Amino acid sequence: MNHRSLIVIPSFLLVIFCCFVSYVKAQTQITTTNSSIPVNEMHQLVLIKQHPSPVITTLSAGAEGNLFGFEGGRAVKIGETYHLFTSEMVSDPIWVKMKFGYWQSHDRINWKRISTIRESSGDFTAKDPCASLWSPLPVFDKDENQWNLFYVAYKSAPNEGQRFLINHEGRIWRAVSEKKGIEGIAGPYKDIGIILQPGKESQSWEGLQGTDSFFPWKVNGQWYAFYGSAKTEKKPIENWLVGLATAPAISGPWKRLREGNPSPIEKHFIENPIVTSLKDGGWLAVYDIQKPDAIGWAFSEDGIHWSAGNSLKIQTITGEWCKDVRTPMGLIDEGNNRFTVFYTGFEQVPVWERLLQGKGKETCAIGFAELEFKR
Repeated sequence: MNHRSLIVIPSFLLVIFCCFVSYVKAQTQITTTNSSIPVNEMHQLVLIKQHPSPVITTLSAGAEGNLFGFEGGRAVKIGETYHLFTSEMVSDPIWVKMKFGYWQSHDRINWKRISTIRESSGDFTAKDPCASLWSPLPVFDKDENQWNLFYVAYKSAPNEGQRFLINHEGRIWRAVSEKKGIEGIAGPYKDIGIILQPGKESQSWEGLQGTDSFFPWKVNGQWYAFYGSAKTEKKPIENWLVGLATAPAISGPWKRLREGNPSPIEKHFIENPIVTSLKDGGWLAVYDIQKPDAIGWAFSEDGIHWSAGNSLKIQTITGEWCKDVRTPMGLIDEGNNRFTVFYTGFEQVPVWERLLQGKGKETCAIGFAELEFKR
């Protein structure tokens, strides 16, 4: 046997072994620090097609008396029926006098308004903590076999100087359906109480806005939730961010995480994230983002640690029907990694300076798109 071959073969094996170790280390880093993954190379949420027109507008049957349209909320599917909860901006001042509308559809296109779940007082003196109601998000708890409804209640008043007071000191309310079971989604809903609010537990990145959104999901027996806030006590408002809270049960007690907040998903603007557990593993969040014709999305391997956010254009022709894409209403699993996303958006180009003074003119409608998640 040639002695050179005895030396060469172990060297060759050593090279293979070193490459293998490097690969394992890389894979370990990916699974433990997914915030640094270039997610667009590993996972992709892609647009299949956008429905060419809105499906619910202020002109729809059932929307009579709704002056400014719809913003945010959540849509889910039970059997062959789509259920949609949304904030209805019914009157002046815009963003203060509100209703929660509950709608149903069997084909995503033709909708029927079933009921009003809640209606705000519209008080504009900062005295009523439920003057303005936003973001009705239904969540089913299998343990209790019951639908929960989380929503935001604000005080409202005319702006003062640099302070945005039209919606301020937001508090998160929890209500539960009085009808048990998955079919109890229509309610009626009974208020249980406030589960998260501004106060001594608020963190340094939170501000006058209070808690402006809340969506919970379950991971290995523990509940987690994104909640949002912004420093609206001064203009320009620099950031709208979200953080994580956790609780042993959906009923609470809910506590802000002491480390890792605000979430690194977005550095400057993220609103109303809604999380979906994927059948093949992992979690997807979709949310409002400040990019034209787009929604934001992020992926998590474990439902707790999130990758940096991505944007997805859901309207390929700028301003086709939606002049400003606003808030995705969650992902509806249609099978085979296909999803429906309903979203709200302006039908006219919004004049934000006027809107932020509580002077409405534009209308918002609801449309949908079909998406696919590729691994």
